[in-house]
Amino acid sequence: MTRILVLGAGGIGGYFGGRLAQAGADVTFLVRPARQAALAQGLTLLSPFGDATIPVRSITADSAPEQFDLVLLTCKAYDLEAAIAAVAPFLDEGGAVLPLLNGIAHMERLNAAFGAGRVLGGSARIQATQTPEGAIRQFNDWRFLTVGEQDGRMSARATGFAALFDKAVGAECEAVPDILQRLWEKLVHLSTAAAMTCLMRANVGEILAAEDGAALFAETLQQSAAIAAAAGHPPSDTFMASYGKIFSDRSSQYATSMLRDVERGGPTEAEHIIGFMHRRAVAAGIAAPVLRMALVHLQAYAARREAGRL
Repeated sequence: MTRILVLGAGGIGGYFGGRLAQAGADVTFLVRPARQAALAQGLTLLSPFGDATIPVRSITADSAPEQFDLVLLTCKAYDLEAAIAAVAPFLDEGGAVLPLLNGIAHMERLNAAFGAGRVLGGSARIQATQTPEGAIRQFNDWRFLTVGEQDGRMSARATGFAALFDKAVGAECEAVPDILQRLWEKLVHLSTAAAMTCLMRANVGEILAAEDGAALFAETLQQSAAIAAAAGHPPSDTFMASYGKIFSDRSSQYATSMLRDVERGGPTEAEHIIGFMHRRAVAAGIAAPVLRMALVHLQAYAARREAGRL
C-alpha cells in the first residue's frame, strides 16, 4: 500500500487527507505539536457530503524518521521553503512530491529541490478552511483533485494515486496528461478572482452589483488569459466559458482564500499569484491594469501589516 504523508491538516490537506484516511488509505499527517494534540481526538470534517470525525495518524518534525512513498504539500506558497525542509527527511528515495499549492511558481523551486522526475503536478478545486475549533469546513460541492506528470506521461504513480479516491466520500481525483495546462488555467482563474475580490474587498456577487463590476471582471479574465497564452498555455474555450459564467453570477458568494487572508490580517500569496502574473504580463508586453493595481494594493497591505498598522 502506498504510504502517504500530508504536510499540514488545514483546509486542503485536512480535507483530502481526511477523506483518504476515511476510505482506508495509509495516510499520516505531518503537523505541529499543538495540531497533533488536537488530532488525537480525530479530524473533524464539516461537509455537504456528510460530517465526520475520522481517526488519523500524525507525526511532527521531531518524530523518528520514517519513509513515505508520496508527500502531499498543502502549505501556503510563502511557507514553501520551510515545507521543503520539513518533508525532505521523510521522502523515500524513490518517492514523489505532489504539491497542491495555488499557482505554478512553486514548480521551479520544487524541481530544483527534488528533481523534476520526482515532482508531480497537482491542482485542488475546493473551498474549505480550518475553523477556530480545528475542524475542516467545506463550503460547497467543489471536491476535485487533478494530478499528472510534468512530462505528460500517464504514470502508474499518478493513476494509482487517483484510484485511491474511488472509495472516498466527497472527494474525486483525476489523473491527466496535461497537468501544466491545467495549472495555467487555474492560475488564470485565481489571478482574476484574487485581484478582483481583494481590490474590491467583496465577493463575486457583491462586485457584480456594482455598475461596472461585470465588465471589469470580464476584462481581467481576458487579460489573464492573454498572459497564459503568451506563456504557451492558452486557456481552452470551455474553460473561458465556464469561468465567464462563474464571474457573471450575481447570486454568487464566491470569495477567494486571499481575500479571507486579508480580512483576518494574515500574510497572503499575492507575490506567488498576482505578482507572478504581473511580471509575466510586463515581460510579454501585455497591459493588465487590474493585476497591476491589485499587486500594489496587496504590497501596501503587506507593508502596513509588517509595520503593525493594520
